[in-house]
Amino acid sequence: MKNYILFIFCAFLVSCSEDLEETKETLQSSLEGKDFVIDNVIACAASGKNESKVSIFLYPRPRAINIQCYATPTETHDKNNYRNYTKIKSSLSNVFNGYLMKFDIDFDSEKWVIVTFEEEGKTHLCNPIRLKQFTKPTEYLTDNVTIDASTQMPSFTWEDGSLLDTKIYFQVVSSAENNLLSGTYTFNNHFIYYNLDNVVLNVTRDNPPELNNNTNYNFTLMGVSEDNWVNLFSEKPFTTQF
Repeated sequence: MKNYILFIFCAFLVSCSEDLEETKETLQSSLEGKDFVIDNVIACAASGKNESKVSIFLYPRPRAINIQCYATPTETHDKNNYRNYTKIKSSLSNVFNGYLMKFDIDFDSEKWVIVTFEEEGKTHLCNPIRLKQFTKPTEYLTDNVTIDASTQMPSFTWEDGSLLDTKIYFQVVSSAENNLLSGTYTFNNHFIYYNLDNVVLNVTRDNPPELNNNTNYNFTLMGVSEDNWVNLFSEKPFTTQF
């Protein structure tokens, strides 16, 4: 299941980026002498309106430190050979007021990317992320989501865009202040707040609050491919009326 994950986001999340600055440090050398765990960081990537600019998103667990990003020279390099990954110097910024984080980087070619962080004495790695900013740029849609907010448990349904290799969907319900209230993954194109019957992964840390009547909220959706590229991004505000 984690092979399909990757977490990503909208235009306001990809508004700035840094030029690519590589170092000589490889992922292989950074792991020497360390205990490490593969497939244990939730991360994904999405392109912005300028296709070369890519946002690499991750879910930093509360005790995560020393978050790093590594990239191969091109997409043709072996994604499973850690010697092919070079450390990228880039700053992190907050998403949903720090619940998620992201790197914004201007890549001149498609690559494989791996995000790492340290937690409780071990280095944790995400599955390789295949950047597709030129061949399959992220599609931003607003009219593909239908929301029924007539109850305290609003329902959300959506349609795919033109890219049809999406494997999993990530849904965020957030407050008007951009605080994440729930973060869930489904294989289906529907979700009910806060019904976990079809949820396959849940990154909501605490029990989400009941929604208030006549209150503004926001729904964010990402459709993610098996290699952790965000095919589809949708963001839609809604107001409860029950």
